[in-house]
Amino acid sequence: MIPDTDLVVLDMAGTTVLDDGLVERAFVSALDSVEIAMAPDDRAVALQFVRRTMGQSKIRVFSELAGSDVVGAMANAAFEEAYGELLSEGLAGPLPGAFETIQLLRRAGIAVALTTGFGQSTQRGILAALDWRHAVDLALTPADVGGRGRPHPDLNLMALVRLRTSSVAAMTVVGDTSSDMKAGVAAGAGRVVGVLSGAHSEERLLQAGATHVIPDVTHLPTLLGIAEHVVG
Repeated sequence: MIPDTDLVVLDMAGTTVLDDGLVERAFVSALDSVEIAMAPDDRAVALQFVRRTMGQSKIRVFSELAGSDVVGAMANAAFEEAYGELLSEGLAGPLPGAFETIQLLRRAGIAVALTTGFGQSTQRGILAALDWRHAVDLALTPADVGGRGRPHPDLNLMALVRLRTSSVAAMTVVGDTSSDMKAGVAAGAGRVVGVLSGAHSEERLLQAGATHVIPDVTHLPTLLGIAEHVVG
């Protein structure tokens, strides 16, 4: 029997934050700005790789694409700048019902952490744009765990340690990518919940270890048995 959840770890883009292609746009801008040489066919393959690795640390993704940590770091900086410009244009927003869901979880006594593959400046920009800086108990990036983002368990385990919750079995990890699911499984989370509001399909989420798949994050309270789902 799974213990009652006392910690929910939520992904950002695609799970609680509307993506609407912003990540891909910022990736393309970053590839162009650092002039990573690619033929048109290679660029298409690169975008497929970006989609496949959604949820992972962005700097690691760029380093693998470029075959160089130095170029990867340059591309990541360019990505963060491009994403920041998109934020300044008001193009990011919460997914419908996400904020209300977070508040409902917290009122039920459940700690809520946000995690992401973005760098710290990008995450801070999103939280500021959404006015979510005080909406959750904790927000983490790969930099907070020595650079080891998803699919490693570090972000989830750091959330548990920092928020002093009871056990991994009482932790629920929620995300829209296979990397989110793998990170939840690796952390030993009692529930690993995939949402269909973002990057990956139900089949991919289940293959990566999801214990449950729901349409979007507003259905999470019902799954946890604390309320009917929030209407977005």
